[in-house]
Amino acid sequence: MAVNALMKAIFARLSGDAELRALVGPDGVRDRMLARAELPCVVFGETDSRDEDGETLQVHLITLEVWSLSEGRRETQVIAARVRALLHDAAMALEGAVLVSLLHRGTRTRREAKTKFQLAEMRFRAVTE
Repeated sequence: MAVNALMKAIFARLSGDAELRALVGPDGVRDRMLARAELPCVVFGETDSRDEDGETLQVHLITLEVWSLSEGRRETQVIAARVRALLHDAAMALEGAVLVSLLHRGTRTRREAKTKFQLAEMRFRAVTE
């Protein structure tokens, strides 16, 4: 499926970036939140994929989450800005599919009530064929 190839390419791009690794650590990009995760980190959130033309064109709505222990939003905003710079309108090779576009659609930040962690939810829209 194209979405799996897309997620693999996004993971490689993020985890391979020295500047992002300096912000989140060497294992700071993850496909899921671990019970005792070291923060800050970038985690893959929800993904919604659908066929657009009934044949080969697919649209993927992807959420990436930036988590932080910091008191304020600055750390999450700095990390989110780097993630956006790496992914917005990026050209990436996909295995078995072609990335037509990958665009940042918005970011929402908040403090989680239960954990008191800072969270930035980044939404991207990708088109593959």
